[in-house]
Amino acid sequence: MFLDLVIAAILLAALSGVPGVLLPRASRAGERIAAALMAGSALAGLAGAASRLCGGAAPAPLSFFPWPAAGNGLVGLDPLSAFFLVPVFLMGALGPVYGLGYWPQAKHRNSGRKLRLFWGLMVAGMALLLIGRHALTFLLGWEFMALSAFFLVSTEDQRAESRQAGWIYLFATHVGTLTLFALFALWRRATGSYELCPAAPGALGAGTASLLFLLALVGFGLKAGMMPLHFWLPGAHASAPSHVSAMLSGVVLKTGIYGLVRWLSLLPDPPAAWGAVILFLGIVSGLLGVVFAIGQHDLKRLLAYHSVENIGIILMGLGVALLGRSAGRPEWVALGLAGCLLHVWNHSFFKSLLFFCAGAVVHRTHTRQIDRMGGLAKAMPWTAACFLVGAVAICGLPPLNGFVSEWFVYLGLLHRATASGTGVSAAVIGVPALAMIGALAVACFVKVYGAVFLGEPRTRAAALAREAPLSMRLPMAVLAAVCALIGLAPALAAPVLDASAACWLAPDAALAPARLGRLAPLGALSILSLSLLAFAGLLGALFRRAGAPRTGPTWDCGYARPTARMQYTAASFAQTIVLLFLRVLRPRGRRPRVAGLFPPPAHMHSHIDDAVLDRLLLPAGSRIEAWFGWFHRFQRGLTQHYVLYILLTLLALLCSQLPFQAFITQWFAR
Repeated sequence: MFLDLVIAAILLAALSGVPGVLLPRASRAGERIAAALMAGSALAGLAGAASRLCGGAAPAPLSFFPWPAAGNGLVGLDPLSAFFLVPVFLMGALGPVYGLGYWPQAKHRNSGRKLRLFWGLMVAGMALLLIGRHALTFLLGWEFMALSAFFLVSTEDQRAESRQAGWIYLFATHVGTLTLFALFALWRRATGSYELCPAAPGALGAGTASLLFLLALVGFGLKAGMMPLHFWLPGAHASAPSHVSAMLSGVVLKTGIYGLVRWLSLLPDPPAAWGAVILFLGIVSGLLGVVFAIGQHDLKRLLAYHSVENIGIILMGLGVALLGRSAGRPEWVALGLAGCLLHVWNHSFFKSLLFFCAGAVVHRTHTRQIDRMGGLAKAMPWTAACFLVGAVAICGLPPLNGFVSEWFVYLGLLHRATASGTGVSAAVIGVPALAMIGALAVACFVKVYGAVFLGEPRTRAAALAREAPLSMRLPMAVLAAVCALIGLAPALAAPVLDASAACWLAPDAALAPARLGRLAPLGALSILSLSLLAFAGLLGALFRRAGAPRTGPTWDCGYARPTARMQYTAASFAQTIVLLFLRVLRPRGRRPRVAGLFPPPAHMHSHIDDAVLDRLLLPAGSRIEAWFGWFHRFQRGLTQHYVLYILLTLLALLCSQLPFQAFITQWFAR
């Protein structure tokens, strides 16, 4: 029953953008039909996923595709798949509603229909791969998602920045797809089947299992944006329309996490070294992601680097769970996987909320540069409040949802750090690393919120900004409410997390799953969160009762008539932290030279290159292109030359079939 609902939801999502393509470009009916169909798809998909999550960890039913060439492809729905389906369908419905105000068809006649068509196909592809139990269905959904995301990233294909981001994304995603082809081919050779069923203990050799692990880590790590495989992510998230950025960051990245979690459940007897590797990569991704985020001046690019940071936190939880599975410690598995999976949900919600708020700001100010904003809390109070909710959540502060999932990861790391064996060093390092990630995230979002929403407007566009339309505010309110609900009542998510952990441990029958409620005092956590919320409400009431604030002149720093340009900028706020990580960030730019009694106007510019794309891949590509520059003499665009090359190739192939050796032997025999 619930699997049928999910399949119906996939079909509705895939067809949601078709009516808009058939209608005139100027018609708004297409976008409304697409939003309605996506809402119906979300209702069906969420109902199916919720039914499966509430049904426990019983074996999932399977549905057969009549496709004999694939040995009948399989789809199935278990609690782990259902868990990842929730953000897919929730964001799949909220995005088109947001797009009614952010990307209306009347203003985007050339790209509006394309965006809605590929939005539905991307949601359908993600849902299909999540229920895929065969290489065919998994890769079919994966390619639908990957190609649709390419067209969404390059929605504004008239802009060079969007085209470049799209091509880099396409390159990265197909490197990952080729890696997955190798993964499935090796799996078929080792198990004799393309079905995604757990391998029997001892069925895989140590070398084969390690190679499968490395292929899964690279293929799915590219999609997840794990350091150093994140190079496609900042440009794609910054260039895409903001609700597409929300989907990419909040949901598409999680398909990489799902693939990694699913494949680790299929491989029997994981060694402790695998968990230590994932834990170490999570620490690197978390620290470097937040450090590079602090140095950004582009609001959406900053949020993109925070996605790398949060993927690192998710990987840290997964590393703890894998270490627990290899050591036979169900409490480590419960805490680590709870932190991993709950942070998948939490990041999907608060990061989508932040991108929606950033989109509202960009929509009204027509810029992504943080230092060209300011004072927007007065003109956009709803957006400012929702952004504050998302900022508190992403920093892992109570009483919102980010604190709960990070708390589970802390507990798992502390349990692991008190044990002995492989991975202890990584666990010991993980606790202060996670604390440092949280502290740097707080500093980063203090910078962002202060520069964007507080102070005075720095440009005329910021001064004339007004609140976003209702169609954009409504999805923000839904996501903010979800963030508050999980933070205030984390016990509601405990049964779902227990079912998913039991499903992940199903191949290891000897390892009984531990209940999360016995390991973490969720009731006390709810009381703490509610107490903090009540205290904040009491402080607000006291300040309001105190009356209107008194106004007066401020200290003018020696300037009789200060202007908005004299405010503390985001770049100056972050300068101290940037200098602490100077060897990693290596900022470059141009500083103004001020000389003389009456210096002319000067400008300052600074930029931080991506550590992998700008410093490694692009220079290496330029060198390779220079090395093969001599080959351009054979590629001049002349048809007759290409016909000649084809003829020579055919002649070479024909000659290769002639029995030259037999002819020479016969000749000399005479």
